[in-house]
Amino acid sequence: MKERIAIIDGVRAPFGKAGGILSGFGADDLGAVVVKELLARVELRGEEIDELIFGNVAQPVDAANVARVIALKAGLPKEMPSYTVQRNCASGMESITTAANKIQAGEIDLAICGGTESMSNIPFIYRREMVNLFSQLFRARGMMQKLKALLAFRPRFLAPIVGVQQGLTDPVCGMNMGMTAELLAREFHITREEQDAFALDSHRKACKAMDEGLFEQETVPLPVLPQYRKIHYSDEGPRKDQSIEALAKLRPYFDRNTGTVTVGNACPITDGAVAVLVTSERRAKEMGLRPLGYLREYCYAGLEGERMGLGPAYASAKLFKKSGMRLRDFDLVELNEAFAAQVIANERAFSSRAFAQENLGRSEALGEIDRERLNVNGGSIALGHPVGATGTRLVLTLLKEMRRRNKEKGLATLCIGGGQGAALALEAA
Repeated sequence: MKERIAIIDGVRAPFGKAGGILSGFGADDLGAVVVKELLARVELRGEEIDELIFGNVAQPVDAANVARVIALKAGLPKEMPSYTVQRNCASGMESITTAANKIQAGEIDLAICGGTESMSNIPFIYRREMVNLFSQLFRARGMMQKLKALLAFRPRFLAPIVGVQQGLTDPVCGMNMGMTAELLAREFHITREEQDAFALDSHRKACKAMDEGLFEQETVPLPVLPQYRKIHYSDEGPRKDQSIEALAKLRPYFDRNTGTVTVGNACPITDGAVAVLVTSERRAKEMGLRPLGYLREYCYAGLEGERMGLGPAYASAKLFKKSGMRLRDFDLVELNEAFAAQVIANERAFSSRAFAQENLGRSEALGEIDRERLNVNGGSIALGHPVGATGTRLVLTLLKEMRRRNKEKGLATLCIGGGQGAALALEAA
């Protein structure tokens, strides 16, 4: 990149499990809350923003181009363009890198970027037989035609298609995301015990960070559903009472017979939203804005859909080649925890010379991922993974921790459903 991109500040909603504390919020409502709070924190008026770019995966049927709805609900000027980007799990990163490209091209100066997802509100879908019956009823021109259509009804027509299950299934390889994790567990010989131990560590680190008030620096309190009658300040997912014994009791969820992936060592389905302010390094200096940090370089990569969990290895290899950086140059790493098996598979892929030669076109391994530098405040197994928002959260969480620890460089990376990976090189301000 010809100029570093400044990330000035950011804010996120506390993440809630699907069907839980945030289920009363739509994706547009969650996005509007964090955008309003971001503007208040950076002390800017909406008129000073050039564009709003938001990631979202499950586009709400009642809020087409959800970014535009967010902008208007947040009180931004109607003249300001806003649009939604979608790269599955990396949608929140895509919003930042899209803005970076436009800033470097001189098209915009200041952008609000982020991601939002209400997985609680991903709808159930009528089956084709029921849709056809409704269509026949609408076209019927008399009582006899309507009666004929109704007589064709069968109770099985009402069995719903669960939208979230459809969205988490790759239509090309035919595997849901959990089965891709099972595939990696077998390929890299990852045991159930290793996965459960990793999951427990994620909860412990997240709970420690919550106890120390670290996430309060990046979250905005939210009033939740009426029955809770309180303001919700913290993420719903981390469990202080989580234990290896409790995790061991859970049955495999995706492969009931021989599998090792459970709901305990996978990320939960989650609601949440994140927003950050993005501009050029030059413009930040002109405006007297102190950035959290900078985007130095980024890369996306593609691979087989059934091995999508290895996206971080593929994208990081491209990033290292493009930037001249090496894994040991990074002080901290945020690697999204879609599944414990997927993170451990990446650890082994990064450290394997054979993997690098056979899959990445490299003569040497990417390097050893130091667990002391990896997801130091826990990850999505504990916090949750609102798919359109997680990419932005990784960036925000990493930059906040880099500042707290006075570290210079951070790597934010994740796998992407469908067979892609993303990797962002971040630098301290």
